[in-house]
Amino acid sequence: MASKSKTVWFCTNCGNESPKWMGRCPACGEWNTMVEAPSESKKSAAPSKARTDDRKPRRLKEIDYSAEARISLGMKELDRLLGGGMVPGSLILIGGEPGIGKSTLSLQIPLGCPSLRTLYVTGEESEKQVKMRAERLAGDAADECLIFCETRIEDILEQARAIQPDLMIVDSVQTMFTDSVESTPGSVSQIKEVAAALLRFAKESGVPVILIGHITKDGYIAGPKILEHIVDVVLQFEGENRGSYRILRSIKNRFGSTSELAVFEMTGTGLREVDNPSEMLIPMHEEGLSGTAIAAMLDGTRPLLFEVQALVSSAAYGTAQRSATGFDGRRLNMLLAVLEKRAGFHLSAKDVFLNMAGGLKVNDPACDLAVIAAVLSSNFDYALPGDCCFAGEVGLSGEIRPVGQTDRRIGEAARLGFKRIFVSSYSALDSKTPAGIRVVKVADVPELVKTLFK
Repeated sequence: MASKSKTVWFCTNCGNESPKWMGRCPACGEWNTMVEAPSESKKSAAPSKARTDDRKPRRLKEIDYSAEARISLGMKELDRLLGGGMVPGSLILIGGEPGIGKSTLSLQIPLGCPSLRTLYVTGEESEKQVKMRAERLAGDAADECLIFCETRIEDILEQARAIQPDLMIVDSVQTMFTDSVESTPGSVSQIKEVAAALLRFAKESGVPVILIGHITKDGYIAGPKILEHIVDVVLQFEGENRGSYRILRSIKNRFGSTSELAVFEMTGTGLREVDNPSEMLIPMHEEGLSGTAIAAMLDGTRPLLFEVQALVSSAAYGTAQRSATGFDGRRLNMLLAVLEKRAGFHLSAKDVFLNMAGGLKVNDPACDLAVIAAVLSSNFDYALPGDCCFAGEVGLSGEIRPVGQTDRRIGEAARLGFKRIFVSSYSALDSKTPAGIRVVKVADVPELVKTLFK
């Protein structure tokens, strides 16, 4: 009589294993994240082979550190996002919504670097489909790009060891499976084992591996959270797949900063790098429109200037509405409360709609000043001058607080031709201000109102 196969329960958030279902994961505390998966068969333990090397612990000061030579991917923005290029032996995970450009970017990399011997593994498309996309990207002449349609990880690693590529791309990790786990591809167990096998291959051979990953409806990378812990770098696409612009953001990077982003434009021939994102985010309409203000944001180390749009109107149904796109709705409510309490503007009976231009998701507190300026501009129906921008955080008492790296924001504003920038009066600035721009210091919201709407 065949023995009944045992099952275990995995938490999709942290990867914790449990012999039975639980409503709340005991490890991470999340609710309803336990999924059932077949238990891995316990094979008889074989005697371990004696090591032939003489590896032993070394003192930290005895370790000779030298910067590894990074591999350029032929895209300046992508190399900058990775910290200067791809590190040999690294494991990179790229996630995003369907149709946002993950497969396009993964194929553009080998087509743009014909000198790299690339093994492109696809479990979702046929060879003809990949060929058609390569012709659309105008790069089908890459002789060193090898296409392999396979989903069994053992066969993939066997071919990779025989070919010895400079780069391997796997599209996607959710379609791969291994014989050592008795479950369907995409399950928690399969994703863990496949990612671990690819990590061992990358570290032993020194071949960098790029994984393409799906995301859930909540915007998180599908599979167990341990997948993001295994890989070295996590990059995620943001933006609407119906629009033309895509933002590739660094979520995790063991070899560089996580405070970076790269902007791409989806064209008929693939993704095009946007070297100056501020030019695409500043106003694309005639001057004289109320309810708009320019914010000087800093995303990581890159300064960005973009348009904040606000619409204030009388509440049509009695209860005022508050809606924010790309901005924290709770922070919008806080700023409106500050305007009512500290500056005397009665907005409780008015609808307020806020939008960040370009589909950006903003979390920099320096945008507070631009939000208040845009809301007041729409409330008064008074257009702000098109040559001024804002960078400051607003506190609960109505004071305007300084933000980090104000000098870089001022420099970016001056480079784009702005004549004035409003900052906190407590900001510590360099003695030398860029030519052509005037720094206006304001201490609180009432002083800002008097300066703008006098």
